[in-house]
Amino acid sequence: MQKKEQIYEGKAKKVFATDDPELVIVDYKDDATAFNGLKKGTIVGKGIINNRMSNYLMQMLEKAGIPTHFVRELSERETVVRKVQIVPLEVIIRNLSAGSFSKRYGVDEGIRFDEPVIEFSYKNDELGDPLLNTSHALALKLATAAEIQTIRDLALRIDECLKAFWAECGVTLVDFKLEFGRTADGTIILADQISPDTFRLWYSKTGEKLEKDRFRRDLGGVEEAYAEVMKRVNAHDRA
Repeated sequence: MQKKEQIYEGKAKKVFATDDPELVIVDYKDDATAFNGLKKGTIVGKGIINNRMSNYLMQMLEKAGIPTHFVRELSERETVVRKVQIVPLEVIIRNLSAGSFSKRYGVDEGIRFDEPVIEFSYKNDELGDPLLNTSHALALKLATAAEIQTIRDLALRIDECLKAFWAECGVTLVDFKLEFGRTADGTIILADQISPDTFRLWYSKTGEKLEKDRFRRDLGGVEEAYAEVMKRVNAHDRA
C-alpha cells in the first residue's frame, strides 16, 4: 500500500491518503492539547501508546460485534483504517461523575450512576464543542434519527465491553469519548481512537488518575500513567 499526500492533521494525529480510495493511514503524534486547544504540550511516547491501545481495543470490540474503522497496524505509530465521513457528534459516556459533569452540576467526583449517562457535543472547535441534545442534532442535520439511535446503541454496547475489560485490568472506566463515521454505503462504524487521550481511567484500589487528566490538571507523571495503562493492556493480552 502506497502512502500518499496528507489530507488532515488534528490535535493528536495526521491522516494520509493511500492508493486505495477507501483506505487511509493514520499517524499518531505525541502532541497533547486540553481545554479545546488552549493548553498544549507533548507527552513523550503518547502516539505509540494511543496507536497500539486503540488498535487492540478496536479488534476486541470487533470480536464483540462492534463495527470499527480498523484494518491493520503498519508500525508503532501508523495504522490503516477505513475512510469514513465523521459524524460531527462527540459521544461522551459517563459511568461515574467527574470532570466537566461534576463542575456543571456541582457534584463531587466519583459518584457511580445507576446507569450510564450519554452526552452529545457538537464537534466544532470554533464553538468550543457545545453540548447538544437529539433535537439540536436533528435541527442542525448533523445526523438522522436512525443514525443517532444506532450511535446510542453502539455506545452503550461499547461501554459494557470496555467496563468489563478495564475491570479485569484493575482499572475503573469513569468516562470516555467516542466518535463515529459513515462508510461509503452509509453504515455507521466506530472511528477516531480509543486511548488514554479519550478515556478517564482510575486505579480501582486508590482512585489514582491514569490518563490525560494528569496533563489537564498538572498532576505530573503523565508519561508514567500512559505507560502503566499500556502495561496493563499488554498483561491482559498475555493472560
